[in-house]
Amino acid sequence: MKKFLITTAIDYPSGKPHMGHAYEKICTDVIARYKRLSGFDVHFSTGTDEHGMKIQRCAEREKKTPKEYVDGMVEYFKALCDALNISQDDFIRTTDDKHRKTAQGIFKGIFDKGEIYKGSYEGLYCVDCETYYTEKDLRDGKCPVHGTAPDNVSEESYFFQMGKYREKLLEHIRKHPDFIQPDSKRNEIVNRLMNPLKDLSVSRTSFSWGVPVPIDENHVQYVWMDALINYLSTVGWPSPKAKEFWPTAVHIIGKDIVWHHTVIWGSILMAAGIPLPKTVYVHGFVNIKGAKMSKSSGTVVDPVGLAEKYGADPLRYFLVSEIPFGDDGDFSVESLVTRNNDELLNNLGNLVNRVLTFIYNKNGGNVTEHKDFDSADKALIKSMESYPKKVAKYIDDFNLQAALDGIMKLSKEGNEYFQQKEPWKNDYSNCLYIGANLLRSLAIMLSPFIPESAEKIWKYLNLPGSVHKQKWESAAKLDVKGKHKINKPEPLFTRL
Repeated sequence: MKKFLITTAIDYPSGKPHMGHAYEKICTDVIARYKRLSGFDVHFSTGTDEHGMKIQRCAEREKKTPKEYVDGMVEYFKALCDALNISQDDFIRTTDDKHRKTAQGIFKGIFDKGEIYKGSYEGLYCVDCETYYTEKDLRDGKCPVHGTAPDNVSEESYFFQMGKYREKLLEHIRKHPDFIQPDSKRNEIVNRLMNPLKDLSVSRTSFSWGVPVPIDENHVQYVWMDALINYLSTVGWPSPKAKEFWPTAVHIIGKDIVWHHTVIWGSILMAAGIPLPKTVYVHGFVNIKGAKMSKSSGTVVDPVGLAEKYGADPLRYFLVSEIPFGDDGDFSVESLVTRNNDELLNNLGNLVNRVLTFIYNKNGGNVTEHKDFDSADKALIKSMESYPKKVAKYIDDFNLQAALDGIMKLSKEGNEYFQQKEPWKNDYSNCLYIGANLLRSLAIMLSPFIPESAEKIWKYLNLPGSVHKQKWESAAKLDVKGKHKINKPEPLFTRL
């Protein structure tokens, strides 16, 4: 079976999850679920990045050990995955033994090749993003990401000779245009690599909360020399399983950590003699009225609370349909409610209700046997046969918004067909037969996006197994036969 490894960035548990965490997990989950339906053996990982000075300081403020602190915070991130129906295969923590072993193994392997040396470092350091900045990187003297004043740090450190990999990285990016997506982010990294690339400080002595450096007990690994390696440790590198999955790796990340996941991570992998991931796909921020969400400004939305109030599927549907994958987008409860009522309820929910209720009430719950198809029948069947390929192409190209829009257009075609056929006053044989098969097709294609609702459609149709275990290509087939007995349907969505 073909392998497919897909990962979110691992989240820093210095605070509770926000809408950006939810968006990244949902989009990654859509791709993972689609790949499973397409016949891939999928390993989908998410998790938490638990080391570093910021975590140590957070723990000290709460009078806890760092491990006690992260153990408590991690539960919020696991609850987020549960609330949103995220289908991860692994929730990796950088405090896991398996991760520590892999991280130390990679560090020592690079050191043994002569690629890491000891020195000292002095520079401007942002604790929030665990990154050193030069004066020109700052905005009005503050971190360009967090808007906070950096600390002036001086300490002994081990350095990785990252600078020598600049040309190799540029060559790889040019030869592999899919490595950094979308194109705007690839161009951004290429432009930054036109300047000299400095060696990277990869250890710290100013705090103790981290993976110990395997060659020096007085140092811990720099968080980016630790956290990025989770993408290998989640599949058990260097096991045979890991080496099967790794060449297929796709990282889904936010735009504030592109440099870390392409240049730093790419250089580390090159030094370790490990192939680079297939793709690093970069999404934008979830904003409120054009402004980035932040705790300081009070613009933080709790995704778990929203899922509990409005349902996971309406939230999943809203975020994918509202925000083009790769760009920034706005969140508002008003827009979530509008999309639920206008699209999920009035389009998809209406189609499911009218087809299944008619079958249940007018034909004893039995799907009709079809007769000769007329032009309207053939037109809808043709759409049903073509849409799965179209939608698959969109997802493969990371155009999740267009994929979901295409599925909902097919649902709209179904409503228009039902209205045109007027089964309440005409022969309804073909209308109900095609309608039942259309719902089956929609359930399969929608299952990566709104998994709970797709499974309900499947159960209303009384089809065997789970919609999540079907084959994507079968969405193009008329597999619901005449005389098939459906279950009593219930409303699929509620008006918000």
